[in-house]
Amino acid sequence: MATLAELARTHTALDADDVVHLQRLVGEWGMLADLCFADLLLYTQSPDSSWVVLGQVRPATAQTLYLADWVGATANDTEDLVLDQVLASGLEAESEVVIEGIPNASRMRAIPVRHKDKIIAVLTREWSERVGRQLGELERTYLGLFERFAAMIAEGTFPFDSKGAPNGAASSSAPRVGDGVMVLDSEARVQYASPNAVSALHRVGITTNAIGLRLAELGFNDKPVRQAFDTAKPVIDEFDQTPDIAFTVRSIPIVAQETVTGGVLLLRDVSELRRRDRMILSRDATIQEIHHRVKNNLQTISSLLRLQARRLESAEAKMAIAESVRRIRTIALVHETLSRETGEDVSFSDIVRPLARLAEDGLQSPDRPVRFVVQGDGGRLPAIIATPLSVVLTELLQNAVDHAFEKRAGVVVVSMVNTGSHLTITVVDDGDGLPDDFSLENATGLGLSIVRTLVTTELGGTLSMRTANPADLAAAGLSDDAGPGTVVELRVPTTSEMT
Repeated sequence: MATLAELARTHTALDADDVVHLQRLVGEWGMLADLCFADLLLYTQSPDSSWVVLGQVRPATAQTLYLADWVGATANDTEDLVLDQVLASGLEAESEVVIEGIPNASRMRAIPVRHKDKIIAVLTREWSERVGRQLGELERTYLGLFERFAAMIAEGTFPFDSKGAPNGAASSSAPRVGDGVMVLDSEARVQYASPNAVSALHRVGITTNAIGLRLAELGFNDKPVRQAFDTAKPVIDEFDQTPDIAFTVRSIPIVAQETVTGGVLLLRDVSELRRRDRMILSRDATIQEIHHRVKNNLQTISSLLRLQARRLESAEAKMAIAESVRRIRTIALVHETLSRETGEDVSFSDIVRPLARLAEDGLQSPDRPVRFVVQGDGGRLPAIIATPLSVVLTELLQNAVDHAFEKRAGVVVVSMVNTGSHLTITVVDDGDGLPDDFSLENATGLGLSIVRTLVTTELGGTLSMRTANPADLAAAGLSDDAGPGTVVELRVPTTSEMT
């Protein structure tokens, strides 16, 4: 379905400011439909004088008249008569109309939508008297509110200009009419409180009859109302009325001839939502603390292993312990990153770059200065993927330092591409290349065995390793002057449902 802006651009000659005004009206009219218990449609005239429906909204407080969507459709002959009358006179009009698919005649009330002293559209309230609600105090009060807003629409003072509105008074997350309504007079005294609003007051211990009293006199937070009345702009706010009860409120002033003559306060009890938010925050804090403690424990293990290595005389044993310490430090780095994140996902780039720095500091030697370059973005990965993948990358960097360069400097480039479903990591060096008889499947080194097992078994990915060609080196920004180089490419799924 086309958007309001697209329909306006296609079917009308409205300028950008006019379209923005209509978009603001559409952003507000869920409340209007609820107040008038009827469907609302927004019509605008095309250059050929036909009327096109730019928008449609159904009420949440009554049965809808239309099961079909009429957005983009043109008005029929009976509707044209009413719409043309409004455009010609500049005044509201009401008549009986015949609508396709509706067996009985319906009522249409057409309200001019004025912006900058010109009528840019017509808002229609459409209903059938056969399915209307019986009028009680609530219905009469809501319809009275709709009348006041309709007058503001016809004057061009509603919807409000969002520029400069306090608290960014957008209505997308605001309470609806069904949540609770209070009608206020020009002195911000309560004229009417809906049953749901009364129930909300009772939940915070306010059992006094609110009629005729200001909110402050009831012990209810009146800051949003005062701010809305002072600025003549709607205000959205959220506050804790009691330690256990939180409300989201929207205070909307009603303006006539540039004077605030009253207002509407919509309120919603969001206590349960905020309780869940606090639980989630508490859970995230607990998870972060767990990761922090795991990182500390891994660092303790690393320290103990280094102490043990100092007591050994075998060079082979010392090397084995050093490699174990390096792998533990890699896993600790993942947990350190997770301890700063909320949730169980982590930015893999925030892990790869520190790993490259660790490799530069701890793996190379003065006679073989190796530089590591990280390219691309690894995206966010679940911890269950990020941890083994970090170990794999560490082993590949170690392998490049140990075997790619024979007592000379070199460069290792790590490139990452995340498509959303898979992450591809390419490790390219400008080293000596692979032996002619090299086979990844037959490699017996511990490092490559770990890489092969983690990638293919635990991560459910694929792994390839080959001597680089000039195109591989050029793609990584390397020169083929030093050596043929090596390319290692691994591709793993980025979800935790690994095969």
